[in-house]
Order: sequence, then C-alpha cells, then structure tokens
Amino acid sequence: VQLQASGGGLVQPGGSLRLTCVGSGFRSDDYDIGWFRQVPGKESEGASYVSTRTRDGRINYADSVKGRFTMSRDNAKNTVYLQMNNLVPEDTAVYFCAAGDYAPDGPFHGMDYWGKGTQVTVSS
Repeated sequence: VQLQASGGGLVQPGGSLRLTCVGSGFRSDDYDIGWFRQVPGKESEGASYVSTRTRDGRINYADSVKGRFTMSRDNAKNTVYLQMNNLVPEDTAVYFCAAGDYAPDGPFHGMDYWGKGTQVTVSS
C-alpha cells in the first residue's frame, strides 16, 4: 500500500488549494481514507484530524474545517482530493493522507498507511 499527497503550496488568507492523494496497492473501498495535518514545531502533539471518508462512503470533517474543506474521490484513479477554501493562517501545516481503520482515539488515528506529506502555508 502506498499513498502520495501533493498539491500544497503558499497561499494568501482567503485563498484555495486542492490537495491530491494517489493510492496504490489497494482498492478504494478496502480502507477508510483520511486527511491529517501536522503543524511544524508541534510534532510531539502528533498529526491532527482533518477529514475522513469511511469504507461505506461517509465523509466527516473536523469542526475547524467544516464548511471550508471538501473531501472527494475518483474511484477510477484511486485518488482522493481535499478542496480547501477560505484558508486561514491556522491551516498552515504539513498535510498527510492515510489509509486504515479510522479510530479517533487510537494510535495514529488507527491509520496503518501514511504517505509523505505536502506543505500548506497560508500567509500574506
């Protein structure tokens, strides 16, 4: 199983970015797929939850991004997206996509497979 996130960059407050996560070695319905983010300098706190799409198609979001971020997928490409609108400086982080059996209180959020992250910086 491999995952690769891309699409990060520098954007001004209020701007938008779309992150892409390409998966291989599994089918899209084999695992829950999630987006998580890690704030630089706060690695000891671990990555925080952003959104997940469960195997049965339910999509959930952290309260901090609800209404601004939208997660979607393209089954044919085994790819998930995270459309991020109305970005704020607090969204600055390294974003990761991950696959597994999502568990909010579990180690690594219950996710077994993590891709390399992509940096998102929101700054004027």
